[in-house]
Amino acid sequence: MVATRVKSQKELELLEAARKLVPALKARAEQADREMKVPDETVADMQEAGLFQAMQPKRFGGYELDPRAFFEIQMTLAEGCMSTAWIYGVMGVHPWQLARYPLEAQEEVWGDDHKTLIGSTYMPVAKVTPVEGGYRISGRWGFSSGSEHCKWTLLGGIIPPDANGEGSEHGTFLVPRSDYRIERNWDVLGLRGTGSHDIVVEDAFVPLHRVQRTNNTSMEATPGRLVNTSPLYAIPFAQVFTRAVSSSCMGALQGAINAFCANAAAHIGKHGAKTAEDPLAQEVVADAILTLDQLKLVLERNFDHLCELAERNEFPEVETRLLYRYQSAHVTNVCAEKVNQLLRCMAASGLYNTNPVARIFRDLHQARGHISNNVAAFGRAYGAVQLGLPNPDPYV
Repeated sequence: MVATRVKSQKELELLEAARKLVPALKARAEQADREMKVPDETVADMQEAGLFQAMQPKRFGGYELDPRAFFEIQMTLAEGCMSTAWIYGVMGVHPWQLARYPLEAQEEVWGDDHKTLIGSTYMPVAKVTPVEGGYRISGRWGFSSGSEHCKWTLLGGIIPPDANGEGSEHGTFLVPRSDYRIERNWDVLGLRGTGSHDIVVEDAFVPLHRVQRTNNTSMEATPGRLVNTSPLYAIPFAQVFTRAVSSSCMGALQGAINAFCANAAAHIGKHGAKTAEDPLAQEVVADAILTLDQLKLVLERNFDHLCELAERNEFPEVETRLLYRYQSAHVTNVCAEKVNQLLRCMAASGLYNTNPVARIFRDLHQARGHISNNVAAFGRAYGAVQLGLPNPDPYV
């Protein structure tokens, strides 16, 4: 059984602030879709409320909150607008990652403004050339959510073997806005407001202190943990980031349930049938509520365990990491299926673009396309290890 966690006063304040934003997010959702960008006023509202500082180090104005609080904030925002919750999850997890970089990198980003936002795209497409003091990188990356709101970005690439015996490994390169350009090309089915445009870099120098071996949690690879000592920063990268791109799906499912119930209570079809009296509608909404409760319990249980391990400075076993990653991807798949069922029960009237359940349907199916939500791949990886084969996932 999952024990009830006592929330801190700051957690309660941020959750209340997120809840108060939901009506405005609903009202701005169509604008976000149309402009392919979460409105600037929405980001300003989240900044003013301190939401992006949830997992930021205290030495740079953050709160170092429990990751479960961060994900609850994200789910709350998703009830109003999944695009907003998506960029919150992505941009809000970056302060957690930057906290593991050398202090010099943290000071470069936050030294003048603790609220500076960071984007990312981790696909390992960088052309990486070792040079004295660092690397030169070039490349074009896709899917950089919230990029237009950010002054820095984290870019993926393969770090080549070095003279110290370190082998090639996925790396994250921290780059300032002056060293990259945004190619505005995010014209897609769902999550349109995330503005997940391409990032282009042409021969930029990245010093060593702005390069991190992404999945390495050792003190050597995450020296920021020497100054930011909260156990929060000892949790493996893949466990935190994957939840940042799946937890909004649970909040979106709750938003779809809310909208469906409000519509069904009043809707009478052209032939006189009341949606609220439809046995299929009754069954589908009950099933969606039940499923959402189960998904949240798994999230809470998994992070209970991960936080306990971090407190003891222990690293989760590979079977645990694979299972939790599989469950994270599974969230997106299940939420999409449940919203699909809700939308079907709304019949022809549910197919208008103005229907919030239709928007959530599109957003969830877009979210399923994220590589971290590839439920089949992560299921195979977990199953392979259960059957005695080596772990096939180098990024877990």
